[in-house]
Amino acid sequence: MKKILVVTLLYYSIATLSFGQEKAHQIYNKDGNKISYKTMLFKIKNADVVLFGENHNDPISHWLQLELTKSLHEKHGENLMLGAEMLEADNQVVLDEYLLGFSREKDFEKEAKIWPNHKTDYRPLLRFAKENDLHFVATNIPRRFANMVYRFGVDTLAYLPEASKQFIAPLPMAYDTSLHCYKEISIMAGGHGGENLPKSQAIKDATMAHFIHANMKEDTKFIHYHGSYHSKYYESIMWYLLQLNADLNIKTIEVVEQADVSEFDKELIGNADFFIVVDEDMCKTH
Repeated sequence: MKKILVVTLLYYSIATLSFGQEKAHQIYNKDGNKISYKTMLFKIKNADVVLFGENHNDPISHWLQLELTKSLHEKHGENLMLGAEMLEADNQVVLDEYLLGFSREKDFEKEAKIWPNHKTDYRPLLRFAKENDLHFVATNIPRRFANMVYRFGVDTLAYLPEASKQFIAPLPMAYDTSLHCYKEISIMAGGHGGENLPKSQAIKDATMAHFIHANMKEDTKFIHYHGSYHSKYYESIMWYLLQLNADLNIKTIEVVEQADVSEFDKELIGNADFFIVVDEDMCKTH
């Protein structure tokens, strides 16, 4: 416990201090202009959904996720809802039992399919939800089903038992072949996996969007944590959410690494509403 606390404090110190002329991170708006955290908060505080696209092993991502969640909670109170790619939908019951105080933290972490960096990076978010009686949604499709899509195709999901389908977006899954996010996956894979590879990504996006939308109420404000690729280009989760409710006010954040955080890479324009640019030499959480 002491080791985790010391490491966490170190990350926070690095994130908030400057050494000489070096900064650990800089926030930019969608046009590539430098802005402050307070400005970003002002612009997104009334969004229905905030899609926070992180770098999974970046401590600044996780620190700012927690800080932004605290800030949004100050604004919206019990109407704020949290959700994450890092927790799979079939673990929702175990998660609810922990949040409601029926099970201990160590029991939840033993039974749920938590990520290797859960204790340093995602545990603080769950603790915040528990301490403030906020609902936290396990949004991701169980990985065994995503693997099934990659191996056998998305149509295979239709043959699953009905009890299994409750953890997946309703079938058949909408799929737009023109979306850049899925084209890019195919290009990066060099054609390996055919259409099954991008569709295995799409079923994750569709399922996360489904559970975000299914849990929202009239006054709900939702912040969702996921890898940046799941909301990049205003596509992926966002595309599926807008199919479910075209009137949603959605804001996206993308975390990127650069050698020099003081100069914005203009090629990123069009990817997100806000960018958190982190020094590429920043230490990693795992």
